[in-house]
Amino acid sequence: MKKYICTACSWIYDPEVGDPEGGILPGTAFEDIPEDWVCPICGLGKDAFEPVTE
Repeated sequence: MKKYICTACSWIYDPEVGDPEGGILPGTAFEDIPEDWVCPICGLGKDAFEPVTE
């Protein structure tokens, strides 16, 4: 599963960690996160994220 980075604040969503405080369990792919989820740092939506290129 790919990691995604917020283009505004550079917070990285790691699917192995998830976002437990935001209700996203570890092991959840970015594509499976609800559309109303927001970045836990800056509050922007999923459309502000792009895949991390390694």
